[in-house]
Amino acid sequence: MASLQVTGLRKEFDRGEIVAVDDVDLEVQDGEFVTVVGPSGCGKTTTLRMIAGLEKPTDGSIYLDGKDITSQSARERDIAMVFQNYALYPHKTVYQNMAFGLRMSTDLTKSEREEKVQWAAEMMDIEELLEDKPDELSGGQKQRVALGRAIVREPKLFLFDEPLSNLDAKLRTTMRAEIQRLQDELGITSVYVTHDQEEAMTMGDKIVILRDGELQQIGAPTSVYDKPANAFVGGFVGSPSMNFLDVYARTSGDSLVLTDDESFRYALSPEYAADVNVQDGQRVQMGVRPEDIYTADPGEDGVETTVDVLEPVGSDNYLYLSIRDEFIARVNADVKPTVGERIEITFDESKIRLFDPETGESLLHHAVEEEPPAPEA
Repeated sequence: MASLQVTGLRKEFDRGEIVAVDDVDLEVQDGEFVTVVGPSGCGKTTTLRMIAGLEKPTDGSIYLDGKDITSQSARERDIAMVFQNYALYPHKTVYQNMAFGLRMSTDLTKSEREEKVQWAAEMMDIEELLEDKPDELSGGQKQRVALGRAIVREPKLFLFDEPLSNLDAKLRTTMRAEIQRLQDELGITSVYVTHDQEEAMTMGDKIVILRDGELQQIGAPTSVYDKPANAFVGGFVGSPSMNFLDVYARTSGDSLVLTDDESFRYALSPEYAADVNVQDGQRVQMGVRPEDIYTADPGEDGVETTVDVLEPVGSDNYLYLSIRDEFIARVNADVKPTVGERIEITFDESKIRLFDPETGESLLHHAVEEEPPAPEA
């Protein structure tokens, strides 16, 4: 396998009228599995296609194992890509689909090609399908064939363009586990594009978040979740998404009080106040995830609110609370206030995030951790 480095990558369309990707830098270490996620139109697929050689960058460079491949054609790059729509030849058998790339781009003998296809087919558990054609296969089987076709080439880099989006939820979970198994067994260096944040969080050694073609944050999934670089990342990652509330930060001795001067007031400790870059009276955006909200114990200082909706979701209950617009708490299933009941809530202080309401940037010191170390060879 190999490492990938992307520097200053930019892609314009319509003579610069549309900027699909804007100055993206990315490093993928040897054997690393990196997921790229963001809303529709954020530049995920365009970035992947430039790495593959299917789109020419307007600016920037792409290096594979230290070699500049920016000007190379897709065929010259030792890269395999798995597409959302499988991209199988309908008139060829599974074997022929898997062997086609070997026949076109290598000097392997027929017996050597057969051996490699058989190896990949066994790995993907599709050896009994080798004589079938794509229209005889289910969606999951087609995706296994597409994965097998990529694996059989043993390229330096694997690219995945939303490969599971056409599958049902149960099959997506199964195929996600299959791809992770392949990652463990083969040490695949991979870039995996998805619109599904759960896929991005659970599969990646590192997660890359894009918005409007611009890089928002790179880091380990847990770091991005716990320490979002800005309000967009905080709101985009997580389900239900992070709650936001516009408040003022007022100093009170060594402590900090968040208040909207109406019904919301919450005091933070001196330790928290020392870790945030705010001034007395500054308007800030408070962010807190639903699972970091709790019902206050008797005598505990909390925020009084009304339960508008109680939504059971198995092991948890979602409480929709009357704090400004939609404000959701995720509590244990045994917490069952009635609709219309007045309750007091409190927060896990260490998980409260403050953002600049104008720029969206985090106001916490050391909000973003360094990227995780490369996996061991």
